[in-house]
Amino acid sequence: MKKILPDQATQDLTDGSISRRQFIASALAAGIILPTALTMSANAMAATPKKGGKLRIGMAHGGTTDSLDPATYENSMSTHIGFTYGNCLTEVGPDGKLRPELAESYESTDGKTWVFNLRKGVQFHGGKSLTAEDVIASLQHHMGEDSKSAAKGLVKPIVSMKADGANKLVVELDAPNAGFPFIVSDYHLIIMPSEGGKLIDAQAGIGTGGYILQKYEPGVRATFKRNPDYWKADSAYFDEVELLSLLDKTARQNAIMNGDVDVIDRVDPKTVSLLARVPTLEILEAAGTLHYTMPMRVDAKPFDNLDLRMAIKYSIKRQELVDKILMGHGALGNDHPISTANPYHAGDLAQREFDPEKAAMHYKKSGHSGKIQLSASDAAFAGAVDAAQLVAASAKEVGIDIEVVREPSDGYWSNVWNKKPWCVCYWGGRPTEDWMYQSAYVDSTEWNDTAWKTTADAKRFNEIVKAARGELDEAKRKSMYFETQQLIHNDGGAIVPMFANHIHAVSKKVAHGDIAGNWELDGNKAHERWWFA
Repeated sequence: MKKILPDQATQDLTDGSISRRQFIASALAAGIILPTALTMSANAMAATPKKGGKLRIGMAHGGTTDSLDPATYENSMSTHIGFTYGNCLTEVGPDGKLRPELAESYESTDGKTWVFNLRKGVQFHGGKSLTAEDVIASLQHHMGEDSKSAAKGLVKPIVSMKADGANKLVVELDAPNAGFPFIVSDYHLIIMPSEGGKLIDAQAGIGTGGYILQKYEPGVRATFKRNPDYWKADSAYFDEVELLSLLDKTARQNAIMNGDVDVIDRVDPKTVSLLARVPTLEILEAAGTLHYTMPMRVDAKPFDNLDLRMAIKYSIKRQELVDKILMGHGALGNDHPISTANPYHAGDLAQREFDPEKAAMHYKKSGHSGKIQLSASDAAFAGAVDAAQLVAASAKEVGIDIEVVREPSDGYWSNVWNKKPWCVCYWGGRPTEDWMYQSAYVDSTEWNDTAWKTTADAKRFNEIVKAARGELDEAKRKSMYFETQQLIHNDGGAIVPMFANHIHAVSKKVAHGDIAGNWELDGNKAHERWWFA
């Protein structure tokens, strides 16, 4: 028998080139003892994706006001639903790098004119072939004066789009933007079928994705079956996928421990050690851009007062929040949304700490007195109400009276967030600075949840963000993004006390490769990247 080196034999077994019996015989011939050979073969076979089974995911998000229109997506369950039935032009891979998706390639010589070459032979559920006209209609769905899409700010720089044949799209921007291919991977920008230049039905949940939507109950569940014609050959291994909205952290924990689901996201850091002791489960953790925030709307009293905002910022014990809420599963935030995973993180910006003297000084200057309400619900993140209570406790030490208002979980994102003057929130973050800013901080986005638009520093911020998109000098761009973070840190309404790891509990029956950290659940693509061992 030909002697095969262990690494090559493992690859051959994974590829299906040799059988398990042949692998073991080869390993023994190479001098590996039988128990080790058996373990190696089991590990290799577990790493080989297999089709079949029904994946059940218990998710910490979802509301009865959710819809299938991608323009309305505002939580992780909606994102996962969109990525289950649909695709974007590009996607972020498990390594954090951008890669083509429905666009086979993309190119630009000046950062202002972008050409996207679409994959040929891609079909929507139902049989219609993907064309450039479908992409144009899908992007236009988020544009226009009357659009309420959360992606309106992302696509606002688009001046024109035209099809150059069925499979080529030419996009003109109002200014150079080297990061535009990242923008079109946003989960709102799912490509949907069109007719006569208009989307056929944005509410239908029809796309080009690995699974076909079977049933959708907003705030309850979504069920899917594998798309037999999926254009990605090595993806979407499950026969069926079911996404379940389990807002209560205890309900999610019980569901995974009882075997009612195969995966849960947003594991409460306080129960990680408990779940880790369950022999059938694996704790899967990934650091990334996820951050927890407490946005103060600067267009509402009393947060229109800069000294009041600064007083609150200096009254927060951020390390206490990381220790007691995240249980160490995360890192300090510094009142801006750019994480250490981003290329231009302002590491030299002094970390804001609890400073009772500065807090008291700013509070006195603000002239404010009386209670300040902070709306909170664990719909935002596990321990959000406790985090709000800790903020109230530390503020009390410097004479600031914060009243924590417990809000219902259902409807939190439609009734509280981006409406109440001060609340708790989370952001999955974005892999580039410009994308994060366009999502939540520039003056044109619907999701500017601090309403930070009209102050002198906010106007300066918007000018720099626009200029930085086309700046090709690395040192200048770094300096510009440092200033943007400094402006938010000093003047903005965002309190960003901590960056959190993505923590999942996963049945050991589920196998996966390296996982992405840009969103939970492997970039919200566990349904097409994972499989049953």
